[in-house]
Amino acid sequence: MKIFFMWLLALSITFAADATIDVIKKVDTLPSLAVEDASVKYDNAFKMQFYKMLVADLNVLSIFNVDGSYRNVDFDASNVVVENKDMQYVLRYKMFEGDAGSFNVELKLFKANGVVLTKSYKANKNDFYMFISHAMAYDVNEYMGEPSVEWMKKKVIFSKNTTPKKTEIVVSDYTLTYQHTIIAGGFNIFPKWANQEQTSFYFTSLDSKKPTLKQLDIKTGQTKVLMSSDGMMICSDVSADSTKLLVTMAPSGQPDVYLYNTNTKKSSKITNYSGIDVGGQFLDDNTVVFVSNRLGYPNVFSQKINSGAVEQMIFYGKSNSACSVNGEYIVYKARESSDSFSGNTFNLHLISTKTDFIRRLTATGVNEFPRFSKDGDAILFIKNYMSQSSIGIIRLNHDKNYLFPLKSGKIQSMDW
Repeated sequence: MKIFFMWLLALSITFAADATIDVIKKVDTLPSLAVEDASVKYDNAFKMQFYKMLVADLNVLSIFNVDGSYRNVDFDASNVVVENKDMQYVLRYKMFEGDAGSFNVELKLFKANGVVLTKSYKANKNDFYMFISHAMAYDVNEYMGEPSVEWMKKKVIFSKNTTPKKTEIVVSDYTLTYQHTIIAGGFNIFPKWANQEQTSFYFTSLDSKKPTLKQLDIKTGQTKVLMSSDGMMICSDVSADSTKLLVTMAPSGQPDVYLYNTNTKKSSKITNYSGIDVGGQFLDDNTVVFVSNRLGYPNVFSQKINSGAVEQMIFYGKSNSACSVNGEYIVYKARESSDSFSGNTFNLHLISTKTDFIRRLTATGVNEFPRFSKDGDAILFIKNYMSQSSIGIIRLNHDKNYLFPLKSGKIQSMDW
């Protein structure tokens, strides 16, 4: 398959179904939305925390022009506040404390001064307010009939460097507002969710003589060892049914991609090359995409699991790595500059296996570790720029990027 590099400065034909084509929605064509706070009990600082989180979530939806003006109102008022009378939509919410200190939120969505949506939410305590906010934005998106943003409610897991050869593995929401350290101390990297329910994850431990792949059950806190290997041991992808892993190992000194069966506890070698094959991703049940230096530089290839035939996937760039796959689409990291005396730029690009188009998704800094949401609606990635490490979100069908900085440390790797 040959991919031709094309910059799409102008289009005379609309390719609405192809995510490699920029889909640009002008701001003035989006419906307007205002937010009204009717909360009781909580102090002003927490009220503003929640309000800002909700406005951020609504902006990330990319389907509204969101008014950032904070306004109070009585929850049972029949009309919106006068300042919002010309808004096409108004979201009103009330936070209140329930039994045993539970955190409760009620939502009303107004359209033309009529209520078109009501919802109620509850969490054990207000420390989890960000997940309530994400759920509210999700429900508003569903009401609007937009493609699902289920990924908003998913947890992110990442490893961050704290001191030399010391890391922490942290579970967070996609904005990094909530953070809970699962593993502290030691040298543990490359966490990968083990299932769709996000109740367990794999990670590589470098505290032993050999890199070791381990699995931690979040509910029980129990950790078990799967296998170890000289040189390298990384789980790069998990099948949709959670029964197969793609693992990079180097038992003989050269890294290759292996298939590991979680039921039989056995592994089989997929790639067989004297150089470097790493980072396998499932393209489908029988095909993997991986990064190899078999051209003399890193590039992306595919191979059938039971075949030795290898196909080049990317024909643009001379240092292409860190790919992620969703259906027909591949997002990958490419080096855009080569400067021995200053930092280089690494951008993310999107290709389709069915067309010849390439779409650049980022512009500055070091952008890496892209991860598709399960529905392919968004891409999560790590951005390092100006000594700041951030989680980025790319809304593919809205041509918008959002960044959420990490307050301390540097993100080593992550999964969604």
